[in-house]
This record gives sequence, C-alpha cells and structure tokens, in this order.
Amino acid sequence: MKKIINSKSLKFLESYINNPSPTGFETGGQQMWLDYIRPYIDEYFTDNYGTVVGVVNPESEYKVVIEAHADEISWFVHYITKEGFIYVRRNGGSDHMIAPSMRVNIHTDKGIVKGIFGWPAIHTRQQSEETPSLKNIFIDCGASSKEEVEKLGIHVGCVVTFEDEFMVLNKDRYCGRALDNRIGGFMIAETLRLLSENKVKLPFGLYIVNSVQEEVGLRGAEMIASKIKPNVAIVTDVCHDTNTPMINKIEQGDLKSGDGPVLTYGPAVQNNLLKQVISVAEKNKIPFQRAAASRATGTDTDAFAYSNEGVPSVLISLPLRYMHTTVEVCHKDDVENAIRLIYESVLSIKSGQDFRYFK
Repeated sequence: MKKIINSKSLKFLESYINNPSPTGFETGGQQMWLDYIRPYIDEYFTDNYGTVVGVVNPESEYKVVIEAHADEISWFVHYITKEGFIYVRRNGGSDHMIAPSMRVNIHTDKGIVKGIFGWPAIHTRQQSEETPSLKNIFIDCGASSKEEVEKLGIHVGCVVTFEDEFMVLNKDRYCGRALDNRIGGFMIAETLRLLSENKVKLPFGLYIVNSVQEEVGLRGAEMIASKIKPNVAIVTDVCHDTNTPMINKIEQGDLKSGDGPVLTYGPAVQNNLLKQVISVAEKNKIPFQRAAASRATGTDTDAFAYSNEGVPSVLISLPLRYMHTTVEVCHKDDVENAIRLIYESVLSIKSGQDFRYFK
C-alpha cells in the first residue's frame, strides 16, 4: 500500500515535535501547524486562548470536526531558594519520577535559560530510601543565589520544558517528547493534505481543529466546541501500548503498537458513528484495535460530545509507549493507518447525516 507520509511531511513532523508548546503557551507550535495546513484550507480562525481552526467549505451549514490537541505537559517555576535552586509545580500531568538528571529549558522573556534537574549522587544517599517527588526535585541553572537566578530572567511562573528531540527508532517507530498529542495534530494535518491533493469535494464544512489546554482538563476543546457548534466530531489522541513491562493488562487492556489505531467504546462515544467508522475500517482493510473507557474517555472527545446539546463524537487513538516522558514511542504503521482511517471516515459522512439512535 502506498505510503502517506512523505519527506516533506516527515520534516514537518520532526520540527513540530521538537518545538515546545507547553499548556497555556502553545503559540509557537500553533503558528507552525497553521503555516503547514494553510495551502489546504479556505480560511482559518483562532480563539482567545490559542486554539487554531482551519476550515474547508466555511459556507456549509453542516459541520464536521477532526481534532487533536496541541499542548504538552511541562512545569512552572514555583519557588527559588536563596542558594539559587528552583522548585517546580506541574503544568499538566508531568511525571516527577523521570525528572532527576534531565536537561530543561526555562522559558523567560529574555529567551531560553538552560538548566538541569539535579539529584544527589548515589554515594551520598545509600542510606536513604527517598525517591523523587514534587517535594524534593529541583532545577539547577548554574546560579549561586536567588538574585543571580532572577538576573537571568527567571521568576515564579516561568514555564519549564524538558530538552529532548525527535528521532526514528529502529526504522519503524517515532520517538520523542510530546507525541501526546502533537502526533494527532500531524495526523489531522496529513488528512487535510490528502483531501486537497486528491481534489476531494466535501459536501459539508470541514473544521480541522488543534485545541489548546487538553492536559489540564480539555479546556481548549470546551471553548472551541461552543464556538464551532459542530454536527459531528472525530477526535484523535493517544492511548497506552500495554505490551511493555510493568503494565497490568487486566487493568489497562491489551493494546499493542503496530496492530493499528484504537477505537474506544464509552458513553461519550456515539455508537452509530462508531459503527460507521468500524465499517469504514473493515471495508478498507485498515487494522484497528478496541478499548473500553470507564465513564469518561479523558480526551477531548468528552468535551465535544457533551457540548451544544450533544455532538456525535468518536475517538481514534494511537497506541503510545512511555506516555508523559521524553521518549514517547509510536509505530509508523499506526500513524499511517490512523490517517487512512480518519480520511476514509470523513469521506463516509453525508451532509445532514442524522446519527440519532431513534427518531
């Protein structure tokens, strides 16, 4: 089967992943994403908090959304000691366990200041069972005092991101920081590119949405759903590859990178729309996996589904290893197949289609 991702799109993916877009500070990544999709849309708009929406056929009354979220987890500077050490608090679900010895970028009005999460040498803590926690992880930026830290432009509220870069792992896997969920933003952008290159004439308005602030409670999706008022929403995100060590499949399910994108069952997922997407996958021989959500999906699907008196919504997820670390890993085939599934699902929707269970 012909590959979707070409050298130009792969170059965009690498730049997009490497560019920091912490929750609440997504502007740089959003501009990059908009510049990439601009040739394929009729118009675009943004909202007050930075969500970007590209639109095809803006004059159409029936509106279909394909959506991802743009933000990544990070840290906030919280407290600076008189000795010049910096303590942090989370911006989203940042994992304190991976912090020690990691390099960081501290974002200031003066530019990036380099730092590291320090940790005592093993020789000095052999008698201690202390493990990393928000109470003891700290950043060292090479300063000797609070005053020196402040002269660098660092203050309480500065955002901090891990320093890491995108790479291809063993030819068939993408690895990097913030694949959750900029890989989703990439997939909906590629879907849009395919629609344009194949000269598809859609019978409805297509809204390609890259939402902000998902990592702190689906906030960007809530705001933009109220503005767009869509009729259908296809949401992308990541889920856990549970075939790595230390994961309980009884609790987390059995999902594996390389076996296809994941379709989720749950109250927020509209069953008729889900059945249609499954039918599309089967018809086009696109491999997929199934997952079940308890109550909420924990993704922007919930925000769209429960907006505007209820929007038929479906979730297409990408199995991801090591979520919320700097070495998140997904399989190239899953990315390709997720793009195909989103593309074919968009083509399957009819203008004015009514997804109600009974009428």
